[in-house]
Amino acid sequence: MSWHLAVFYDSAMIRLAPVVSMACLALGSTIGGGVAHAGPEAPCTYTLSPPEVSGTVVTSTAVIAGCGAAAGPYSAVACIQPLDKDSVIQCAQAHGADPATVSVAYHPGVTYIATGRGCAAWALQPASPPCQILGPLTATL
Repeated sequence: MSWHLAVFYDSAMIRLAPVVSMACLALGSTIGGGVAHAGPEAPCTYTLSPPEVSGTVVTSTAVIAGCGAAAGPYSAVACIQPLDKDSVIQCAQAHGADPATVSVAYHPGVTYIATGRGCAAWALQPASPPCQILGPLTATL
């Protein structure tokens, strides 16, 4: 006994298949796209002060403002970059609830940009702390 399989193609179905496939892909990426990139928000809130003159230096400070349940402050980083020739970014880091304060030499008329980061420690997950990006805050002093 031999079996023969006959396949019949409908030309309308062949043209419709790519359209249906693309519609399914678009729907799948629309439904799952937003969820795939969503991450937990940092459980602690930090603030960053704008660049300000203090004597002969310009300073900025990153400080803990508060934390939610089961979280605490892990670290803070504050950075300042003067926008003048050959300037480099300067950063300072502090651990726990200590504020991070950074200073650079003051030059009148220069624009300074402050940035930073505040990270929290989860009670059960200290290996990869969630962080909040701070700034940029710009000031011409």
